[in-house]
Amino acid sequence: MRRFEFVVDREHAHAVNETFTGLRRLRLVALLVAALAVAATAALLWSGQAWGYLLAVVCVLAAAIALWVALWTPHRSSIEKLYQDGPLVPAVVSESEPSGIVLLALVDIAEPTAPTRSWALITRKVRALPGHAPQRGERVPAVAVRTDRAPRQVGERWQLVTAMPISWGTRDQAVIDRAAAAITELEWRLLAENLALAARVKRTATKRLLLDPHQLPAGLD
Repeated sequence: MRRFEFVVDREHAHAVNETFTGLRRLRLVALLVAALAVAATAALLWSGQAWGYLLAVVCVLAAAIALWVALWTPHRSSIEKLYQDGPLVPAVVSESEPSGIVLLALVDIAEPTAPTRSWALITRKVRALPGHAPQRGERVPAVAVRTDRAPRQVGERWQLVTAMPISWGTRDQAVIDRAAAAITELEWRLLAENLALAARVKRTATKRLLLDPHQLPAGLD
């Protein structure tokens, strides 16, 4: 699994990194749900009704789950950890819309110990892409980040994966260029040749399209 090390500009990342923003929003929602569940539990117990005690148990479970999510999210949403743990992957601009930019990325969704690789195309729509021109085919080095909430992958594949641009973690163009150079020309070329599939990937529920391993070029590993 290919990693890319660089010093994350935390101020820049907090301002532009949409993955971090989404995880932070999840934590706030989880805390709100936990607070509401605790309040509901207190009200139900105060009622003194038998059915209230049963519902209170459900509310306690809901509060426990919400608190677990709230406590787990900060560990996952560390900017440095997201970049450190995510493998370096290639992404390109597939289209530019008034409301944002659509990226097409090539990712291996197989777990590291799986006997074979599972290459897939994924898309992600972003609002801003600092350090890059919003033109079709623009190379955008990124890291793959899990977005499913399960503590482990299901089977031998990650279920939900997205691409997080390196440019969301640094303003240094030299770092972005170094990340792009660390990705093989074979991968960049494969993405460029499959730009037309971006619209098809966008229509899938998971924004993911598995590639036929028999149609992949030799040397992709």
